Amino acid sequence: MTYDFDEVVERCGTNCVKWDSLEQTYGEKGLLPFWVADMDFQVAKPIQEAIVERIQHPIYGYTQVAPSVYEAIIGWLAKRHGWHVQPEWIDFTTGVVNALNLIIQTYTLPGDKIVVQPPVYAPFFNSILNNGRQVVYNPLVRDDHGFTMDLEDLESKIDSRTKMLILCNPHNPIGRVWTKTELEKLAEVCLKHHILMVSDEIHSDFIYSGHKHVPLASLSPTVAQNTLTCMAPSKTFNLAGLSTSFVVISDEQLRNYFQNTKANTGVSNALLGVVALEAAYRHGEEWLEELLIYLEGNRDFMQAFIAQRVPGIEMIRSQGTYLTWLDCGGLELEGLTPQDFFAHKAKIVVNDGQWFGPNGDGFVRFNIGCPRPLLKEGLVRMEMAVKEQLGVSTSRS
Repeated sequence: MTYDFDEVVERCGTNCVKWDSLEQTYGEKGLLPFWVADMDFQVAKPIQEAIVERIQHPIYGYTQVAPSVYEAIIGWLAKRHGWHVQPEWIDFTTGVVNALNLIIQTYTLPGDKIVVQPPVYAPFFNSILNNGRQVVYNPLVRDDHGFTMDLEDLESKIDSRTKMLILCNPHNPIGRVWTKTELEKLAEVCLKHHILMVSDEIHSDFIYSGHKHVPLASLSPTVAQNTLTCMAPSKTFNLAGLSTSFVVISDEQLRNYFQNTKANTGVSNALLGVVALEAAYRHGEEWLEELLIYLEGNRDFMQAFIAQRVPGIEMIRSQGTYLTWLDCGGLELEGLTPQDFFAHKAKIVVNDGQWFGPNGDGFVRFNIGCPRPLLKEGLVRMEMAVKEQLGVSTSRS
């Protein structure tokens, strides 16, 4: 491999949320973080070089998005996902959560209902509630393959105030990569009831062997006209701090409404974010291909470790993303949340399942986007804490 993903890069002291807020948040020293969804890998060299080249020009004023940036996005989506978009369909925001709030403000009114499919990324429901809309929960259903959508439940909850559905594709935190058939069935329900679909596809480049990402809007022209797609290079290339994402909207009227809302917020483009985006989509594919092999190895290593050495926990096998979903129902915690148990007993920090809404209780989300030596250390800490909790003998190895 060209890139050394085993290398541990010191992030403490860089005002990094993932590492530098641990002691303040949990009151513990020596914690290892597996929570915040960014990765502990160096950004690809071509991206670093593009940023350095730009900052050598000593003026950092307002920036426009050059045609070459649109071309880079279009080329990436076509090559990686077989999705062919037009430059005028693309509009820029400072992040997917920013985009979700603008979308909710644009296409719904206070009191309207918006569907989410929990357990799911918490800012989905926060964006809905903070804008005075109502959340409709359409929980995923656990089956032999992990989790699936419950479309009968969805239809039973739709009424005249239901205006929008926010999809997570691939799903955070479950790690499901939705199939074309699943997406077609969902789209059929939404089209039938005139529900606008918003697809968060920020994790779409993290797809493991045997699976394929299908952009919701790529299903058909009819589906595309009823879909807004939120994407970014921030997860794929570890660029979250550069605050750049984009929304793909093929319907002209929907696009005009969105652009009007955006103009009223005063949002402008992030200079270095735009530079990094273009470099990533033009020159980052080799890095990503090697990263995907490494992350799939992390997933498999973790699944085997937990199955063999950590009783009371079941890992749901992720099909995509660098996030894993752990069922901690066998730990017998008696009122202590899994998050607190792991922070104070195992000295590792994960996201508690309750943060992801209904059906998240008793689960945690664990971020495997890190060098394997860190992952192994975290899992050994988990093993020792769990075995002590359950009264099972252990030996550190």
